[in-house]
Amino acid sequence: MTTTDAERPVLIAGAGPVGMTTALALNARGVPATILEAESADRDRSGSRAIYVHGTTLHTLERVHPGLGENLVEEGLVWPTRRTCWRGKEVFKRTYDNPGGDGKFPHFTSVPQVRTEEFMHEALDEAGIDIHWDAAVETVESSADGVHVETADGREWETPYLVGADGGGSTVRDEIGAQFEGDQSKNSFIIADVDELDDEDEQWPLERLFHYDDPSVGGRNVMLVPFTGGWRLDIQCIEGDDPDELVTDEKMREFVTAVMGDAYADNLTWVSSYKFLQVMADTFVDDHRRVLLAGEAAHLLAPFGARGMNSGIADADEAASAIAVAYRAQSSAVARDEVELYAARREKASEYNLNAAGQALEYLQGDNPATVLRKEAAASLADYFEPAGEYLDDAPYGPHDAPPIVSTGNY
Repeated sequence: MTTTDAERPVLIAGAGPVGMTTALALNARGVPATILEAESADRDRSGSRAIYVHGTTLHTLERVHPGLGENLVEEGLVWPTRRTCWRGKEVFKRTYDNPGGDGKFPHFTSVPQVRTEEFMHEALDEAGIDIHWDAAVETVESSADGVHVETADGREWETPYLVGADGGGSTVRDEIGAQFEGDQSKNSFIIADVDELDDEDEQWPLERLFHYDDPSVGGRNVMLVPFTGGWRLDIQCIEGDDPDELVTDEKMREFVTAVMGDAYADNLTWVSSYKFLQVMADTFVDDHRRVLLAGEAAHLLAPFGARGMNSGIADADEAASAIAVAYRAQSSAVARDEVELYAARREKASEYNLNAAGQALEYLQGDNPATVLRKEAAASLADYFEPAGEYLDDAPYGPHDAPPIVSTGNY
């Protein structure tokens, strides 16, 4: 390592939750960091997007910036009830007396991503970490001694390490020659935000609902999840659907009314449709072990089990840990080993997450005759055998077996 490494900040491409967490995690380890963001400070952040923050993620955020995890817990909510229906009939319902658990942090909190990002911005301000807006990374040249970066605002940067947290269309990933490998879902999905009602007495119950083949919306799968200030409505398209037609104001009003009732008909605030990608980069680091990929720059996952942002924040924390050791290492071999260990661990975790989300996706798309038979059998037994209903409730979120690397938490 050169003596100037300790005088140059580590650069992070991307000011989303993963990029901001990386900067905070570096700062917590005494390493200066600077964020380069392609968009402007007044960029549009509409849509709830990642609403489910796992307990392990809350612990990570609290560790890298005390108070951040607590703020998200205070802002978010913990819904107490899980309910599952099958073709118009309830097959499972469970309400927990203490759904968040007994620890300082709950098992999860449900909060729109825009609020998570606002708290992260406050944490960056408190830590004195800069975001350079309108500074899209355009070129990346790495060497054994560091990384040279050019941005769209005409600036050139020298840094010992660069973290690419610049999303699914990552320029950093392209610049180091990494490529996505994988596939995408067969079905399209519609995702919408619905505001809560002013009258609390008329509110939809505070529960997570999954409805298989909901007859009120033409036999499509439906999921409804509460978050602070509103509801996430997910609808799985079926064969023959044109997503562009289904996301019109008129059709979405029909869907919202059918699922939640007339009171919510005018409360739709955001809607989007897309197919889920299941891909990961063929390498998470460059040849010189100076550039690290994290979050959606490294992997894109179907959302089942809420593995996207949560796994990205785990990437961010481990990237910061590896860089902090490498940043101060007296030996270039030690520095390379730390970065390679990061890649090995997070690539393994990404494979696990892709497999888990993929199992859930395959289950929901319903092409496998054996899976279809299991679901129908469970539905027929649910009135008499509670584990059958619990199977229907659990299966859409993927397996619950232990992750490959215990110290990374769940993801």
